[in-house]
Amino acid sequence: MAEYVRSIHDAYTAQARTQPPAVRGQMALIGGEITVIAAGAANLHVVATRETLPPPVGQEVEVAETIEGGPSWILRFYDPVVLPSLGVIDESEAPRPDLVRRVLGVSTHLYHLIVQPGAELTAHHGGHAGAGLANSHVARSRDYESMRSAARGREALVDEMEGADVAGLLHAQALLAGAIVPGSEEVSRLVADPSKDREATRRAVLAAVRATDD
Repeated sequence: MAEYVRSIHDAYTAQARTQPPAVRGQMALIGGEITVIAAGAANLHVVATRETLPPPVGQEVEVAETIEGGPSWILRFYDPVVLPSLGVIDESEAPRPDLVRRVLGVSTHLYHLIVQPGAELTAHHGGHAGAGLANSHVARSRDYESMRSAARGREALVDEMEGADVAGLLHAQALLAGAIVPGSEEVSRLVADPSKDREATRRAVLAAVRATDD
């Protein structure tokens, strides 16, 4: 598991190094220490957050690692033996990342990967996940930069929306989207029923502010 997480962060850092310094500095996993939690329910959940956990007790285990120019992280492991409430989460129909984070007490997350039974935890698979995360974070940073340029006078709201997006706060992101472009029908629909796809909300706002700017 530790090698899998490192392969994610190695690939993420490699992608980050190809970006201009200002873009690299805005990528969510670069700079500062993060906590990565490997939580086993019916599926394996790998959750990264800026939130900190108390020192391990009893059967809890942690591993600390750093990549030069990339993230530093503490990896913690939880399963139903260590955290019995994980064992009562019903994932028979579908993964329940929201319940897993609630059991862990994590309210914000930088990424949440789900590894289903039978999937391999290889460096190859971790590398694909890390590269995908890096590309999505670069696209997100550029979208918000474009949004700030088009939404003159509403930059502070865009900043808050970006913060909610990075933290995985879907409802907060949607509400801020509605405040930035209250007249957009598409954004209003997402505000009424926040999508689990953060990109959909972001792209809808960007399209709306560009249309207004034009």
